[in-house]
Amino acid sequence: MRIAIYGRDFNDSVLPFVQEVFDALAAHQIEISVYLKFYNFIKNKVVLPENIITFSSHKELVNQTEVLLSLGGDGTLLDTLSLVRDSQIPVIGINFGRLGFLASINKNEIKNAIAALVKGEYSLDKRSILNLESQNDLFTDENFALNDITIHRRDNSAMMIIHAYMNGEFVNSYWADGLIIATPTGSTAYSLSCGGPIILPSAQNFVITPIAPHNLNVRPIIVPDNVELTFEIEARSTKFLLSCDSRTETVDRSVKITINKAKFNVNLVRLNNESYLTTLRNKLLWGIDTRNY
Repeated sequence: MRIAIYGRDFNDSVLPFVQEVFDALAAHQIEISVYLKFYNFIKNKVVLPENIITFSSHKELVNQTEVLLSLGGDGTLLDTLSLVRDSQIPVIGINFGRLGFLASINKNEIKNAIAALVKGEYSLDKRSILNLESQNDLFTDENFALNDITIHRRDNSAMMIIHAYMNGEFVNSYWADGLIIATPTGSTAYSLSCGGPIILPSAQNFVITPIAPHNLNVRPIIVPDNVELTFEIEARSTKFLLSCDSRTETVDRSVKITINKAKFNVNLVRLNNESYLTTLRNKLLWGIDTRNY
């Protein structure tokens, strides 16, 4: 079995947990490949097993890796989408960050999680992906998002007007700081903080959530994921920002944005002792009295 490992730079307080990951994989005699930039960051900080190989791009993972292991928070796991793409390689995350909806394995459960992974004691959650289309080929071959695609104003610009269409039919003109188009996976991210609903991963929907709308009667709207959404921008500023998960580009306001469901899914690993509802309850502290007496 070969497991690929992806991570970002982090502070030294995390190093004991990174060491535990490599020790646990070595104990199960797992072949390990490590993302090259991450390898260069940790090679002098932790003791690595012998015969580790490295990779730098998604092409080096295809047909060579059974699971991709993300070490970090949800943002780190989102980065892995550019590596797995449509390969169907399962992704699992060990959470070194804060909330950890996607990277759901607690850093204190590393040994048990890796043992379960090796034994095949897990299922795969197929998560839908957003696809972005534009006349000037924005984001080139990384024009997809697992969480959300966001249209938002630049820091020094005035409020925007975003004209939205669904399958060519006019939906609304949003007077706002921006607009979030989120998948069910992304419904617990930026969209949630802007008042959007939580959508179960198996739901075949997207949600359009305005950011600080000028008209207070404008609310998030859930749409089927088989529609095509088109957006036209009207603003004083000649430029606006467009984000696909953590990747952002500055775009001319004349550019028309089209968003639809991608033709591939991402497989997130869910261990047998986990469930999405359990994760929600734990992360959002549902049913827990947090008052101070």
